[in-house]
Amino acid sequence: MPLRIVQSKQNSRLKQLRRALAHPLRAFGRDTRSLAGIEGPNLLEEAMHSGLRIACVFVAEGAERLLESLPIPPQTEILLLPGSLLHSALATEAPQPIAALVEPPDWTWTHILQSHRETPPLLLVLASLQDPGNLGAILRSAEAFGATGVLTLPGTVSAWNPKAVRSSAGSVFRVPLLAVTAEDCFTRLRKSGVTVFTTAIHAAEPANRAQLANPVAFLIGNEGNGVPRDLAVQAGAAITIPCPGPVESLNAAVAAGILLYEASRQRSREFS
Repeated sequence: MPLRIVQSKQNSRLKQLRRALAHPLRAFGRDTRSLAGIEGPNLLEEAMHSGLRIACVFVAEGAERLLESLPIPPQTEILLLPGSLLHSALATEAPQPIAALVEPPDWTWTHILQSHRETPPLLLVLASLQDPGNLGAILRSAEAFGATGVLTLPGTVSAWNPKAVRSSAGSVFRVPLLAVTAEDCFTRLRKSGVTVFTTAIHAAEPANRAQLANPVAFLIGNEGNGVPRDLAVQAGAAITIPCPGPVESLNAAVAAGILLYEASRQRSREFS
């Protein structure tokens, strides 16, 4: 496969990678900046297996062997550059010798609400989630437990934040994901017959007693403050995870994973 040698920080593709990692995609719906940055051979392989278009691959000198095991399409642009030059564009403390610019999936509300026609929608709505590691872990749980999709409200960190992408272990490439306004989100969910459960500690139905085999969405709030009151009132019900130990609340990613597991458990019994 042909490699193009790059020696300058001013290379347009390298500048594009630097911007993509420093300022991840976060627009509502389809972002006009259509490329996202990813780092490492594992994520690059996951992106290719997930069907994403790979716009450009960056590989550090001396690491060309990594390309041999990757099914990179012949038309993909590949840049070979000094390790120090590549590392200057990457976001991690211990940069890897390969990175890429990829085109994110173009998800729509149809994917969110109708992609799993054999079972009712199972959604997560994330409100002001700030930790990219939590978001990535939530996306991984969403894929593991068969969620229809994930909706992010304003104030939530970008799912294409480098740490979120790494924490998702590739799930960000496959889980239907939309950044939406609160008004659009709750209006569409109500019209589609989806019951929105806000997560709460008090005056809420235990998860194991709620009917989660129906079309449902779990509203997950900020790590420190939970679900904002103005959003909680949009929900049709409140749900809680009973904790016998002396802990008042759970980490957002842990709570989302438990609720998705319970919904998956009920659905496997209902639709088996």
